[in-house]
Amino acid sequence: MAALGTIRKRGIILICIIGLGLFAFIAGDMFKSCEGTKAERSQRLAVIAGEKINAQDYQKFSEEFVEFMKMEGQQATDEQLREAAWNSFLQEKLLVDEAEKLGLTITDDEINDVMTKGSHPVLAQFPIPQVHNQQTGLFDVNAYRQLINQTKQANNQQANQIYRYLLYKEHQLRITLLFEKYSNLLTACTISNPAEAKFAFDSEKKESDVLLAAYDYKAINDNDVKVSDAELQQKYDELKETALIKIQNEQRAGKFILVRKVASEKDRSELFDELTQAASLMDSTDYQGVARQFNSNIAFTGVPVTKSAFSPAVANMVDSIGVNTVKGPFEDAADNTLNVIRIISKTTLPDSIQYRVIGVGGKDQAEVNTRADSVLKAAQGGEDFEVLAKRYGQTAEKTWLVTSDYERAANIGADDAKMINMLHEMNKNEMRLLDLAGSKLLIQVLDLKKPVQKYVALQVKRSIDYSDETSRQITNDLRQFLADNRTLESLEKNAPSKQYQLMDIPGIDTSVSGIANVPNTKEALRWFFNSDRAEGDISDPFTCGPNQDMLMAVVLTGIYDKGYKPLTDANVNEVIKQQALNDKKAEKILEAVKSVNSIDAAKAVTAVPCRLDTVQHVSFANYNQEPKLAGAVAASKPGFNKTPVKGKNGVYFYQVLEQRTLEGAYDEKQYKERAAQRNLSILQNTLLDELVRNAKLTDNRYIFM
Repeated sequence: MAALGTIRKRGIILICIIGLGLFAFIAGDMFKSCEGTKAERSQRLAVIAGEKINAQDYQKFSEEFVEFMKMEGQQATDEQLREAAWNSFLQEKLLVDEAEKLGLTITDDEINDVMTKGSHPVLAQFPIPQVHNQQTGLFDVNAYRQLINQTKQANNQQANQIYRYLLYKEHQLRITLLFEKYSNLLTACTISNPAEAKFAFDSEKKESDVLLAAYDYKAINDNDVKVSDAELQQKYDELKETALIKIQNEQRAGKFILVRKVASEKDRSELFDELTQAASLMDSTDYQGVARQFNSNIAFTGVPVTKSAFSPAVANMVDSIGVNTVKGPFEDAADNTLNVIRIISKTTLPDSIQYRVIGVGGKDQAEVNTRADSVLKAAQGGEDFEVLAKRYGQTAEKTWLVTSDYERAANIGADDAKMINMLHEMNKNEMRLLDLAGSKLLIQVLDLKKPVQKYVALQVKRSIDYSDETSRQITNDLRQFLADNRTLESLEKNAPSKQYQLMDIPGIDTSVSGIANVPNTKEALRWFFNSDRAEGDISDPFTCGPNQDMLMAVVLTGIYDKGYKPLTDANVNEVIKQQALNDKKAEKILEAVKSVNSIDAAKAVTAVPCRLDTVQHVSFANYNQEPKLAGAVAASKPGFNKTPVKGKNGVYFYQVLEQRTLEGAYDEKQYKERAAQRNLSILQNTLLDELVRNAKLTDNRYIFM
């Protein structure tokens, strides 16, 4: 009771304490929740149709996509493949979202049915031969499942890669089938009608030859017409809904300075001295040692090659260089290198050599030697080469060595070089043993074709690179220039005196992978879209370029929220002003030609220049450069048309000289199908943009690149 009394006496205090405790508990959870939300946002790469895309999840997809595209032989750069990965990822997300709304799915039974038939293009293009039937060439679902199980159970990196690739291709098949089902639905929804079909026929078959009197806008000087601010605003409002002005996401505009790092005169002089020393040592027989000592871009292999193996500048001089003569140092401007070359030999040798081999091994070198001698004697004694090969578990397949297959290889191993040189020394039907580390090869030459001139050369080729000292100087010069010029006006005024050029960055959004198609501009792009940036900000230099051999400095000149770019934007203003000027020029032309009633009268107008031209085969379908003129001609009868046509590029009078209908009967069904197909093509070409627009895409890739 005493305890209860004490509690009652201190009730308010206890309530406060308990309340504070509860608040602390709830606040702690709220804090953790806020921290979790903040962490999630910090890793949010994009939002697609309301789905939040985690950067790490997408990174895994992108890395696998690049890996698998390379497995399929794609030759694009990693940067291009990463952009392709994003496009594939985005399209898949949009397609799946749209398909779910429409109730479209691909069942496992449908997948199994397609894989069992094995003829779908996705399956036909499988680059793994094990999953194809050797007789029919078709995809074999049983072989596929067997390979899936084998690679899943195997515990090695290569098997794991194949297993992941097989699952990727199966997923790709599912998405492709879903797209086909969606595309079929679009096709079924796209129709035409008799009026459209007849219009398409007439547009294609009815054509005219016309005599044209043209008053080109460009023939009138821009300074001869005036456009008021009100007229500019009116034209802006007229074009407000076009892609030039209306934007779906935040865009930013700016300018940039791009500086390429190049070698200084001092760098070039030092490299010249180094290669002069190399030239003095080329009488050595340690050819590989000389190439290594002077860090040649080309390793010495000692194999004979044709002129094609050399750069064009070197290829043009090899015939004029005597054997054992040293040439250089000389510059090759095409690949920005300094070169020294010694021709070791010039010989006429076959371009193509057909051969076959039997490999011989053993537990030690003595056993290898004994077996190899035995195989050579048996072959020389007349025993069938293929039968002999089968005894050693080999096929002795006939192979062609073609010069172009090896002469431009980045690196040729010592054993490969020995084999290539031996093949060039052998005669047709000759057999020899080639010593390799731990084994021997019995080689037989079967055929020799196309004798050509070949060269063995020692070449020291060095890129004319900038030094670290030069790099620092170029960077410091640009930094100092930026420090001395802190406004756009100052940059534009003083850049020419320092041989810098300011170039435009038109309105771009975060979906771009870089600035101005310059490789490795991720850091500059992040700076450009940083939320702390303001118009007029000037960046420090960023290292960029294909080999990190460039510097880029960026100026932010415009920040445009989703909606409409303002008339003050330089690119918008330029286009709007030109169109408004053209309207003014059209008014001036129309006033000058209001009494024109013939081609001769049109030609006689002196207030504005007139250009006469005869244009043949004008039809509504083929005169896209001036659609209003094409439409007017299509609707006219032979003779002079007194109503001037205001087009995109000028004002026109025309006289229809001849009209004709091309051969071909009108087939309503055929033209309805063609019109429907054209409508479907337009729909498919604009579909992705429309889906992206409706998905309210947020793209933050620039933060994570």
